[in-house]
Amino acid sequence: MPPKKTVKEEKILLGRPGNSLKSGIVGLANVGKSTLFQAITKCSLGNPANFPFATIDPEESRVIVPDDRYDWLCEKYNPKSRVPAHLTIYDIAGLTRGASTGAGLGNAFLSHIRAVDAIFQVVRCFDDAEIIHIEGDVDPVRDLQIISEELRIKDIEFTEKALENVKKLTRRGGQSLEMKKLKEEEACIEKVLALLQGGGDVRKGDWSTKEVEFINPLFLLTAKPVVYLINLSEKDYIRKKNKHLGKVMEWIKENAAGDPIMPISICLEERLTRFETEAEVKEELKNLGVESALPKLITTMRKVLNLGSFFTTGTDEVRQWTIRNGTKAPQAAGVIHGDFEKTFIQAIVYNFAVLKELGDEAEVKAKGKILTKGKDYVVEDGDILLIKAGAAKG
Repeated sequence: MPPKKTVKEEKILLGRPGNSLKSGIVGLANVGKSTLFQAITKCSLGNPANFPFATIDPEESRVIVPDDRYDWLCEKYNPKSRVPAHLTIYDIAGLTRGASTGAGLGNAFLSHIRAVDAIFQVVRCFDDAEIIHIEGDVDPVRDLQIISEELRIKDIEFTEKALENVKKLTRRGGQSLEMKKLKEEEACIEKVLALLQGGGDVRKGDWSTKEVEFINPLFLLTAKPVVYLINLSEKDYIRKKNKHLGKVMEWIKENAAGDPIMPISICLEERLTRFETEAEVKEELKNLGVESALPKLITTMRKVLNLGSFFTTGTDEVRQWTIRNGTKAPQAAGVIHGDFEKTFIQAIVYNFAVLKELGDEAEVKAKGKILTKGKDYVVEDGDILLIKAGAAKG
């Protein structure tokens, strides 16, 4: 008999499940966060003032997710309505050393980070005498260390409080199922605390499914996925060289191995927003011999959040819907309308890749590639769905 196939267990993700996930732009003061936010959203928050707390309340914007598949479908169907996928981004006030103990905007800043699901961490690697650095000089490794420590200190505080609360309950003793669960939770929180006190980040820990269920309600800062944005001068971005890069890469490799790292020139991105047409932007980038980092920045964050897409298509509307990868058909239907999840019957499915290869729906049908799927079907990124649902109960 052939050996049984080993089923690879999907690693359960830290963080809240959902489709409307938010990312926040984080960093020390004056590293380019608000300028990046302006460039990404192409909406002016006013020129960010050159002082540490120019952004006090997190500013929110929904940005379009660039996707060639969506563009292709719109071109094919020429629909009356076009609705692309969005990513919600927050501009969060600059962090300072001592924020975990209330320095600067301290606790308000950290609560804003708690509210997002993932972090763009902007690291300043450019020199500019006109833009003051809150620590006095440009030293990206020191900046990375400050943010890492501040988030970890705050997480230790959150975890110690949670441990104290659960210990109050386990002290009662007993053999009930509820007590067994409380003791498991206590052991998990102690494991989290030991990791943090040892200088580790929660997102880098090895957690079981049950442990993730205990960790998620703590909303820990170091549990959130991070994309590191290395902010270079325009000159360094074009020549792909910078004196700080080696040390920054080394620090991230040692302390945050596996987290995405992206070079970006925020001053270039901001300058590109001043052109009046997209053609002028393309011409400028062609002359410089570089590409804008923004599209990749948005798609990388979606990947980090484990988000995928399905489409609904037709001449009335082409729409790209956002789901967490691994979502089953009824829950995907619920993204379109809550009632569809409750009254889901079946989904008619074919993937975008098949449609593009064969050219049109008639050919997809002729080749037997249109599938009928039930409640257990896991929607794949790029699926085109037609949901069949019953009438909602009044």
